[in-house]
Amino acid sequence: MHSDNNRNMFMAIALSMGVLLAWQILYVGPKVREEQRRQEQAELLRQQQQRESGVAPGAVTPGIEAPGAASAPGSETLAPPLAPGLAASPRETAIAATPRVAIDTPGIRGTINLKGARIDDIVLKRYKETTDRESPSVTFFSPAGTPRPYYAEYGWAPAGGEKVAVPGRDTVWTAAGGTLTQNSPITLTWDNGAGLVFRRVISIDENYLFKVRQEVTNTTGAPVALAPYGLISRHGTPAVEGLWILHEGPIGVIGEEGYTYLTYSEVLDERLKTYTGSGGWLGITDKYWAATLIPDQGAKYTARFTGRDASTTQFYQADYLLDPITVAPGQTATSESRLFAGAKRVHLIEGYQESEKIEKFELLIDWGWFYFITKPLFYVIDYLYKLLGNFGVAILAVTVLVKLLFFPLANKSYVSMSKMKNLQPEMVRIQERFKDDKVKQQQAIMELYRKEKVNPMSGCLPVLVQIPVFFALYKVLYISIEMRHAPFFGWIQDLSAKDPTTIFNLFGLLPFGVPDILVIGVWPVIMGITMWLQMQLNPAPADPIQQKIFAWMPLLFTFMLAPFAAGLVIYWTWNNILSVLQQYVIMRRQGVKIELWDNLKGSFSWLKRSGKPADGA
Repeated sequence: MHSDNNRNMFMAIALSMGVLLAWQILYVGPKVREEQRRQEQAELLRQQQQRESGVAPGAVTPGIEAPGAASAPGSETLAPPLAPGLAASPRETAIAATPRVAIDTPGIRGTINLKGARIDDIVLKRYKETTDRESPSVTFFSPAGTPRPYYAEYGWAPAGGEKVAVPGRDTVWTAAGGTLTQNSPITLTWDNGAGLVFRRVISIDENYLFKVRQEVTNTTGAPVALAPYGLISRHGTPAVEGLWILHEGPIGVIGEEGYTYLTYSEVLDERLKTYTGSGGWLGITDKYWAATLIPDQGAKYTARFTGRDASTTQFYQADYLLDPITVAPGQTATSESRLFAGAKRVHLIEGYQESEKIEKFELLIDWGWFYFITKPLFYVIDYLYKLLGNFGVAILAVTVLVKLLFFPLANKSYVSMSKMKNLQPEMVRIQERFKDDKVKQQQAIMELYRKEKVNPMSGCLPVLVQIPVFFALYKVLYISIEMRHAPFFGWIQDLSAKDPTTIFNLFGLLPFGVPDILVIGVWPVIMGITMWLQMQLNPAPADPIQQKIFAWMPLLFTFMLAPFAAGLVIYWTWNNILSVLQQYVIMRRQGVKIELWDNLKGSFSWLKRSGKPADGA
């Protein structure tokens, strides 16, 4: 009984899965733990400073500006360190401390801070923190002075060394227009008292795209040169999963530089990365959300990614500075730009790229190197979801389509495997005849293959073909927000998360929890069973050691796949079931005796006999 078929098939899977696990254990784990350690040390230091200053947590010292105020592009400093005695305020307290204009659209709610005209309060109405419908909506932007400030700011920087009073972080603007909605923009105004009047018209669509038109009117007797800028500032390093499959951090498409991305640690190490060009965009991306600045696509600008690690936290900034505009006396200069701040929905991002003519905006979603597989797979799943109403069912349907696509290849493979199974008695005789001469044994087996027209390598082809689909589906489930909190049936309420049940407390019947490493859910167990069934149909290895290895393979893969997204495990399980049915039908047509079913029938017959009363009882 030759083992090449099984060995190649399962080694291909094991190698692929092993790469993922090794990366997690050897690289991602230490990286994430180091980041957590750094954040914990920063928090301890912050608390120590609070105790030494005598300021209670949550208190704000009057008259002291919130820490980490952003700097205009071109300035030497990024963000001042935490002021002594100043602690972060609760988000609601910080928002209530300054005058604001409300934002209310179908996609977001929030406010614009009239002090500095910052867009610093955004809550994503369509998305919850957890799968619980009563959980709060996702908080995206937060103002300075809160535990995790994150905001966007626009303004003008004096050019040519001129000393001109321009609006800054302390400027209090006057608002006209009421609440900002998708149908009603607002206008902010500030007069510097020296002949320059600044206006800012902000509008928003029903989703997450702001349009910002900055105007400055020169009523002085001399020309004034000013350069428009925009920035996104983030304080504190967010918790990132650190997987190679997804980028989180500074990102952009900037002029001739093209697609650019940096990790948070790279920004802190290099402190400043500068690019020049026109067109494109830049910002900061999370797994599901992003904040990006989109300058006028025809204007030249200088873009920067800056970072600084202070004693208590880290500061990151993405900004651009347009070429200066000279405003003649009596004239008004205008600069228009856009801000995307919200969920990275695929069709929405691509729609903005098309309608707003944003260069390569689609790259905001990280489809990876194999985008030519990943992206079409998402479209197919999304299309089927719209037809079937459930992403889990759509994944099952995609599995069927993939099986149909490779049906001829799988059929040829299973026919070859069936012939090999029929040849097993003859192969055993060859092995016994040449048991002391492995070379002649292999030669005789290969001659048998040629005579019977059997390809021993054909059995691994269906699995090898499935591996790219497996990785593509893994990517789709992991990165696309459409899959976030997407339910299946029963206990699976999030296809992008692992099966939450575990066999070690009888899937929730016993009233205790187990360590995360022991969370082996229902679907991974079913996957292991279907894998075992499929292995029973394959030709068994002749080597006793290999037999033992393959006997434990389903259990090994049950543990390996347990931490993966439930949607991925469901796909693999359903694929196994379809493969078993297809292989069973072909083997029956080839006249192969299937011992598995005979053994199962025998077991059931034994159970029936054992349940009958003995004679004379």
